[in-house]
Amino acid sequence: MSEHVSQLTAGQAERLAMLAEECGEVIQIIGKILRHGYAGHHPDDPTTTNLHLLVKELRDVNAVLKAMGKAELINADLTDPFGEVWKKKLRYTHYQEASHE
Repeated sequence: MSEHVSQLTAGQAERLAMLAEECGEVIQIIGKILRHGYAGHHPDDPTTTNLHLLVKELRDVNAVLKAMGKAELINADLTDPFGEVWKKKLRYTHYQEASHE
C-alpha cells in the first residue's frame, strides 16, 4: 500500500476528521443560536436548549483536543494565560468589553 502524501497515520487522520466533524457541529449550533437564541430548542425536545447543545458540542471539541494533546499537540501550549489572544481579538470587535478578558 502506498503512503499518502500527507504522511499522516490512520490515527492522526481520524483525530483530524473527528475534530473537523465536531467543529462543524459547533458551527451548526451557533447558526441555530443566531437564528433562535440561546433559549431556543427543538420543538420535539423543549428541555434541551440551544445553549445546552452548544456546551455539549464544545465539550466534544475539548475531548478531541485532549486526545490530540496526547498525540500530535503534545508540546503545543493551547492556553492563553495572559489573555493576549483575546486582547488581540478585541481590537477587531465592536461590542466586546475589555472587562471580558
